[in-house]
Amino acid sequence: MSGTGTAAPPAPQSIPWYGLTAVLMGTFISTLNGRLSTFGVADIRGALHAGFDEGAWITTAQSVGQMVILPVAIWIGTIYGPRRILLQAAVAFGLISVLLPLAPNYHAFLTLQFASGMASGFFIPLTIGFVVRNMPPRYLAWGVALYALNLELSLNIAASLEAWYIDHLNWHWIFWQNVPLAGIMAACLYFGVARDPVHPDAPPPDLYGFASGGVGLALIYAALDQGNRLDWLNSGLVGGLLLAGIVLFAAFLVHERSTDHPGTNLKVVFSGPLPRLLILIGFLRLTLLATAYLIPQYLQVVRGFRSLEVGQSLMWIAVPQLLFCPLAALMLRRTDPRVVACIGFVFISIASLIVAHSITPEWGPDQFLKTQLMQAMGQSFALSGIVFYAILNLKPEDALTFGAGLQTARLMGGELGLALVVTLARVRAQIASNHLGTHVQSGSADVIARLHGDAGAVGRGNPNLGSVRAPDVLALAVHRASILQGIMDTFWVLGLLAAMALMIAVAQKPAPIGPASHEPLFPRPGKATP
Repeated sequence: MSGTGTAAPPAPQSIPWYGLTAVLMGTFISTLNGRLSTFGVADIRGALHAGFDEGAWITTAQSVGQMVILPVAIWIGTIYGPRRILLQAAVAFGLISVLLPLAPNYHAFLTLQFASGMASGFFIPLTIGFVVRNMPPRYLAWGVALYALNLELSLNIAASLEAWYIDHLNWHWIFWQNVPLAGIMAACLYFGVARDPVHPDAPPPDLYGFASGGVGLALIYAALDQGNRLDWLNSGLVGGLLLAGIVLFAAFLVHERSTDHPGTNLKVVFSGPLPRLLILIGFLRLTLLATAYLIPQYLQVVRGFRSLEVGQSLMWIAVPQLLFCPLAALMLRRTDPRVVACIGFVFISIASLIVAHSITPEWGPDQFLKTQLMQAMGQSFALSGIVFYAILNLKPEDALTFGAGLQTARLMGGELGLALVVTLARVRAQIASNHLGTHVQSGSADVIARLHGDAGAVGRGNPNLGSVRAPDVLALAVHRASILQGIMDTFWVLGLLAAMALMIAVAQKPAPIGPASHEPLFPRPGKATP
């Protein structure tokens, strides 16, 4: 947006594709960095001489920083505009990424991770604001499709990049890769995007709302992220974090509804179809864990694959999205976005149910190819359709608030989904292990025959060694079978949840005319295509 005060949308020839590239790169960086530090946490923990419990906070610190800054991002983006804030956040993020691998100790590293999360926390909320305000309506579908592509592409290529860094370079590059990316983002913003006008008459900062809302969300997120490790409410820390977070967030809601100058327009978040759409985004983030967690879990635990091999298999869900992204944009321009979203959820549900029904201990990356392609198409279509439908129900001035809501739904949905998937897979595996254990009894003819077979296979001509290792081989087989059963059961649940999300999408009303324009963003029967 320029500061000339004109109300007309920019002409097609002045579309700031360079600016769109910059803000979408911010989305890419934000998602990629979170996943990379998740996959590389073992190497980072070892370099910092941190134990397992300490290392579990490495990724939490970054996401907590993103949650804390959300209310601030809405207010400051409204006053100064996305360009100025994204530029400063990109520079700060790049500098912090340089310093992170050089941190002298664990506590300094954790502080820098938190600061990194605060800097990257501006990227995703302000991206939506930029796309809605700067893209002419006829090109908005392409911006939304690219936005969805960035989120899902970075999520699925992270494992491959992390493994390559560890095998060929070192863990430092998990963070140093962000420096050139942040530099390119800052350059595109500085040289290619017009300055936003400052609004000095904007309401004063809502400091109480910033503190209660941001800290409340951060505490809830931290509780969810650490809950599975600390056994949920059996841990005083998890219970305290949840209680404090819920109390603070409730106080934030009360305050924002009663104050004369709220920092967050709750009417945008809780009115119309937006609450249901945010729930759908949370559902979608949950179902994405079919590839983000369950497939790597299967390949590493059941099949014994290395991280690099797991990453290469996940590329099959990332690369096809480069083809599905323009297809999703074309469909958004020519049909109802609800149809696009529904197609996506159908594919996600079918892919999950196929894996749940067909997976065996012999499956490898090739056997996942068909379902991963379906998952890739489903992810692109579902997220593009949901976000585009939401934008059609927005006023341009409410885009930043929706961006913050989307970021909250994305992070919280992913964290709730991870907690559900990890807990469900673990519990179902334990139940399966107990059932399998009842059939493994000392002295049983079947067990003795299995032990003799394993002893011959692992002994290699040394009967004593074979007889010693055979029980361990049998125990490992039981363990892998129970893990496989837990993964199968979880895929069934994910397939059913995707079907539930499909029903919610079907129940939505038709979208109105597009924002900031009297032109429809997709043609309707009986009306000319713009």
